[in-house]
Amino acid sequence: MRLHLVRTIVFKELTETLRDRRTLLMMVALPVLLYPIIIMGFGKLQESTREATEGRESRVAVWGSGLSGLENALKREGKLQVEAWAHAPRDVKEGLEQGTLKRPALSAKTEKDAAGARDRSGDPVRGTTESASPVLDAARAAIVDRRVDAVLVVWPDVASAVAEGRAGGVSIYFDSVREDSAEAERRVFEGLTELRQSLVRERQRQRGLDEGFAIGLDLRSTNVAPESRRTGQLLGLVLPFMLVTMSLLGGFYPAIDLTAGEKERGTMQTLLCAPLRSVEIIAGKFLAVWIVSLIAALANVASLGATLMRILPGEQMSVAPSTFVLTFVMLLPVTFFITAIFLAVAAFAKDFKDGQNFLTPVYMLLALPAGVTMLRGVELNGWTAFVPVVNIALLIKALLVSEAAADLVFLVLISSTAYALLALLLAARVFEREQVLLGGHESVRSLLGFERTRGSRPGPTFVLTAFAVVLVLTFYGSLLLERAGTVTTLLVTEYGFFLLPTLLLMAAFGFPARTTLSLRRPPVLGVLAAVLIGCSAWAFVGGVLIRLLPPPESLVHALEKVLLLDGQPTSLWVVWLLIAVTPALCEEFFFRGLVLSGLRTLGMVPAIFVCALLFGLAHSSIYRLLPTMFIGGLLTWLVWRTGSIWCGIIGHALNNGIAATLVFDKGLGDWFGASTQAFLGWPLTLAGTLVLGLGVLMLKMVPPARDGRSSTRS
Repeated sequence: MRLHLVRTIVFKELTETLRDRRTLLMMVALPVLLYPIIIMGFGKLQESTREATEGRESRVAVWGSGLSGLENALKREGKLQVEAWAHAPRDVKEGLEQGTLKRPALSAKTEKDAAGARDRSGDPVRGTTESASPVLDAARAAIVDRRVDAVLVVWPDVASAVAEGRAGGVSIYFDSVREDSAEAERRVFEGLTELRQSLVRERQRQRGLDEGFAIGLDLRSTNVAPESRRTGQLLGLVLPFMLVTMSLLGGFYPAIDLTAGEKERGTMQTLLCAPLRSVEIIAGKFLAVWIVSLIAALANVASLGATLMRILPGEQMSVAPSTFVLTFVMLLPVTFFITAIFLAVAAFAKDFKDGQNFLTPVYMLLALPAGVTMLRGVELNGWTAFVPVVNIALLIKALLVSEAAADLVFLVLISSTAYALLALLLAARVFEREQVLLGGHESVRSLLGFERTRGSRPGPTFVLTAFAVVLVLTFYGSLLLERAGTVTTLLVTEYGFFLLPTLLLMAAFGFPARTTLSLRRPPVLGVLAAVLIGCSAWAFVGGVLIRLLPPPESLVHALEKVLLLDGQPTSLWVVWLLIAVTPALCEEFFFRGLVLSGLRTLGMVPAIFVCALLFGLAHSSIYRLLPTMFIGGLLTWLVWRTGSIWCGIIGHALNNGIAATLVFDKGLGDWFGASTQAFLGWPLTLAGTLVLGLGVLMLKMVPPARDGRSSTRS
């Protein structure tokens, strides 16, 4: 790829894109205006509405009599306009006066909730549902027709019940949908609560009881969440969704314009006739659209941050500026992913209108799931960390409440990067097909490169796609197998998610097993190097690399549990079979076989680095990334240098087996000092490093294996 040509295309596309007023409006002007208008405007509107409601008198109809002190209690604040028997039907009034109408029972569920609430606090319950009755029907009609705001019913037996020391029945009917009615209920309820408490105090005084007699326990519930977390919880319900949807919208029109728009203007053919490679064209267009999306994301975050800083009341509610910086960083992978998807899909459109029709459902399909943040109880966890777009929205929500765990952040970044990589590969694949770019049709199988060709070799695009799919399958498969036990999980994961896909892909696409999996007889010197490296690499990892990023105790115990097979009584050879041999075979066939075969065209150093990185990412833990990358790099170099997968298997099995043996045999682990310390001691680390260095020197003495495409580059 010629970077100066890519840079030229990026500047050309950005210049043309930024000339479009529609793009500037969607990218910058809309977010800058949107948040102040929505948040501050709606806040002011709600505040003024609330003030108007509180300033109005509430019209309350009182049906019934006999409760002493009721009128004074209701009129104490001067906000209630009390009207006796107002809008009461004749039959209801007569029934209440004659005592023929009784207080209806609560519905079954409400009765249960009300009883529980009374048992817990002794306070009356609000918002109950009564069974049907003439009084309820009459009150509903009066309130819904807005003749009164609320109806207070004093049931016939209230006077006698109060006089005998029992609870008198009083009901408030209101409409929660109407703000005026809800405000009337609040005022009446507060007045009656004061009347009720004064009645209880009077009874206690008459009987010589302490004030706390009717309470029993002075219960107190204290919220330990600081204001910042409470603020973050409120903001986290809506803001992640708004940020994701608005940021993605920034790249919507540029993606259409740079693909379908060019077709409509007839400039796509000119671009294809230029001495440019398809990868340079897609790289330039992708970077231009991504930059526009990033500017939109930055404008959204900055506008949102400035608006919140303006409206939040200082020390009581605040969001740290670093949270907004991290939020913008989290938007990078999701904009990367969506940009690639937009370009790949928009390339199929014939003109701008067609592009809008194509991208609108795609945009809604990808962006709307981010609204899951508005559901209480839905949090970032192992299941949601691999769901595209949703994981980023939930991660932003977790950042706002300051509880984003490092491992989950790592998983989100891994999965988002994998999805973004797949989307970019798809976009590059589409732009390689001139027939598609010029408005023709092509089968999906041909477009995605899924045609079987006997004797062919996988390429980087193929193996990266395969890795992304296997990564997702392995992650969710291991979650499903959590309750199946360590042995079952290990066997299914290794044979079902690593070895089986490798064999199926080779059979489906006609890749030759001998060259793809490097099934060659290893040189003797290579075997010796593999033995030395496998016997010593774990010591360098445990004594040096682990010190750079120490894993948490929970992860250490989880790994020990796996190495000990859930503590089940077993033999050492079974441990070696499950922990050493099985992963060595399955993972080496996938990573150092299929994946490395596809990466060989990149050259030795890039291929080893990428293969080691993928091996580290597959272990799904930020604390294990560096150690597994180091081991993966050594194993990849072993296979590259010797040309034999068996050297990688030997080194992998010895590395896992020795580490498992030290955990399995406590006496041996104590003798090496490997079970009593967080890190290996320096003497053992130094000895292991020397052996590792000897193994590396021996490996360098192995004549480089000649492997078709790779031999000339290595």
